[in-house]
Amino acid sequence: MRELNLDQLRTLVTIAELGSFAAAARALHLAAPTISLHVAELESRLGATLLLRQRQRVAPTGVGQTLVERARRLLVDVDATLEAVARQVEGSAGRVRLGASTGALAWLLPPALETMAREHPGIDVQVAVLTSHEALSRVREGTLDIGLVALPQAAVKGLQIVPWRRDPVMAFMPRAWAMPRTITPACLAARPLILNDASTRLHRLTTEWFAAAGEQPQPRIELNYNDAIKSLVAAGYGAALLPREAGAAALDARIVASPLTPRLWRALGLAYRAGPPEPATLYMLEALAAIRQR
Repeated sequence: MRELNLDQLRTLVTIAELGSFAAAARALHLAAPTISLHVAELESRLGATLLLRQRQRVAPTGVGQTLVERARRLLVDVDATLEAVARQVEGSAGRVRLGASTGALAWLLPPALETMAREHPGIDVQVAVLTSHEALSRVREGTLDIGLVALPQAAVKGLQIVPWRRDPVMAFMPRAWAMPRTITPACLAARPLILNDASTRLHRLTTEWFAAAGEQPQPRIELNYNDAIKSLVAAGYGAALLPREAGAAALDARIVASPLTPRLWRALGLAYRAGPPEPATLYMLEALAAIRQR
């Protein structure tokens, strides 16, 4: 049996509610022959009589009543679905899926999330903690709308990757250490180090920073959780090279953060699918652009 037609079901329900083919035609703004055709096609497909044509009123048969009751619920669901989609298309409702690192989620995203909650309360922002590689893969697959990724990144077909902000990488050291105000690769390489693990872009940045000065220090430990690294620095376990994000919490009193010479920056970008974004994604991109830092 072929699939049922929603227009035909709506016609059947309207006839059952109004008790007349003519009244249904007026209510649905359809010609009388169209109304009759809808019913005839339904009865043909189901192989059953659905309506009893009485002199004063048209009433559903037993089979017809079963179909009317189920069709009524189906049409309510269809109307609700179309309304929800319409709200999403116009941007008053919807969902945007965002991927970011733990550090970005903790210190960089809250202002943008606050903007979304205030200006677009009907949009649900779903955040996943992901590496740059994972975020790019999921944006490409379509399971993520926006990814915050470390730069630079190779071009990916079908994606736009645009610069978003950059933050200075600084030396985070135990305050008890006697260190100069400006930190060079040579003076830091001689100390115990706590670095990000090899899966991160920051690991590559810091390794290249040391290598440019002819240094190849061996870290005491490698982690991928900046707050844990800072806790170890505060405990005197070693020094770390980490980005200093605007808005980050005040440092533990046992830590001092000093600039590097030569300077080092951690750059972040926004990755999203090429082409006009859906309204929810566009609003999130605008909220992120408002806190962009160059």
